[in-house]
Amino acid sequence: MISIIIIGAGMGGLTTGIYGQASGFDTTIFEAHSTPGGQCTSWQRKGYVFDASLHTLNGFNTGTKVNTFWREVGAMPCEKVSRNEFVSAVLPDGTYFHNYYDIKKLEKHMKQLSPEDSGIIDEYINGIQSFIVEQDWFGISNFGTFPETLSLLPFFLPKIKYFRYSMGSFGERFKDSFLRKVFPLIRHSVPEVPLFGYLAEHSSYISGDSGWPRGGGIQLPKNMAARYIELGGEIHYRSKVVRILTDNNRAYGVELEDGTRYKADFVVSNADGRKTIIEMLGGRYMGKKVARYCEPAPEDREVPFAVLVCLGVKRDLSSLPSALIMFLDQPEIIAGHNCDHLSMQLYGFDSSMAPAGKGVIKVELFGKPSCFSRLNQNKAAYKAEKEKISKQVIRLLENQFPGLKEDIEVVDVSTLQTWERFMGGTQGHNNFPNKYKDPTDIRNVLDFIFATNRMFDLPDLENFFFTGQWVTSMGSLFSNALTGKTVVEKICKQCGARFDKPFVQELQAG
Repeated sequence: MISIIIIGAGMGGLTTGIYGQASGFDTTIFEAHSTPGGQCTSWQRKGYVFDASLHTLNGFNTGTKVNTFWREVGAMPCEKVSRNEFVSAVLPDGTYFHNYYDIKKLEKHMKQLSPEDSGIIDEYINGIQSFIVEQDWFGISNFGTFPETLSLLPFFLPKIKYFRYSMGSFGERFKDSFLRKVFPLIRHSVPEVPLFGYLAEHSSYISGDSGWPRGGGIQLPKNMAARYIELGGEIHYRSKVVRILTDNNRAYGVELEDGTRYKADFVVSNADGRKTIIEMLGGRYMGKKVARYCEPAPEDREVPFAVLVCLGVKRDLSSLPSALIMFLDQPEIIAGHNCDHLSMQLYGFDSSMAPAGKGVIKVELFGKPSCFSRLNQNKAAYKAEKEKISKQVIRLLENQFPGLKEDIEVVDVSTLQTWERFMGGTQGHNNFPNKYKDPTDIRNVLDFIFATNRMFDLPDLENFFFTGQWVTSMGSLFSNALTGKTVVEKICKQCGARFDKPFVQELQAG
């Protein structure tokens, strides 16, 4: 029987194992952490659940190809929790913008805020509506045959006009100062995000295909790990791989931190790409192109989600927006970033995230990887910086939530160093290759949609593959998970084996 060793039980590693087992391979996963999921993770503190990664999940609608995929790997079914709006924003004077999912309600609200912007508001509303179709365009683009993919041209061609805008450039067209200020920040405070991707995501909520899984993102990899075990796979937790064994430019096994070695016909890394290439493979298979991918981020590069300030509070948040952009009276330096607003998630919509009558607030901040790597060399300085950040954030939140400080029961601050220590990522959430995988580049949006131009292997190393975020350009759970299926298809083709799917008949019957 052909054997596969998989490094990491993240989304790509789990799907590699699941489809590998279903296709008749003998697979084993070695995971450095104590739980599955990789960067799709959360942790509990005194009954509060702090979700570190998920904002939304698509594939809830049965009958779609993405839903079928999630069911094959065991991630679904899961309970979807509804939300009323994509994001809200509030000025210091209390003026609110609500980006409702209800199209009529959204249009009315925006035109009340700015009647003079009626034209661009209509364009925005029409853009969202144009993606609400019966056709399973996202599933077809990822799983469809070539003729099926070609059939999407009539759907995409009228939307080319949306490809030329980013959230920032589209927002600049509003005359109203508030809308012009908030629109570029709707998508994780990154103005460079393509408008096209955002419109598609917003419409997906309206159609019911996107939503929030009750309990947060960690439920998916836990369900997938259970499916993998059911299929006969093995996961070894707290088993860190430090070296990939090679001979004559062929991968044949791994060595763990304790010196134990395991052999296999194929090795698949779901770990961070830089650590895989530079540390586990000793930099022997880089080449000029791969070396460019592995370059560290520029010293002054700021990345989103560099710091998460999570608060467990003894107050009911269920009546508040699920996401909020809170503009500040005056800009303030937090974690080295000049902040004129705080972007946060308010988990009052999911009662499973906190004890009864209580809630979780997660504030997401930008930061520089170099800053936290330097601080981490001095534990006292690192701890002091995290405490300083939390105090700043709490003080600012008091302006919007008076008396909040007295209601806080838990404070938890995670940084890029936390990410690297527990999930192995070298640049936090943005650990895809430099100079290629910029998530704001329209070419990579198309890559995300059509699953093309991805670095699944190294040109000079046989029987080795990558899965997970290093392969993808957008970092979504779905795209990360899909890479595992693709890798098993590649291995099957190389070996002349039959690719098979788990539990297909059960899904079709159900």
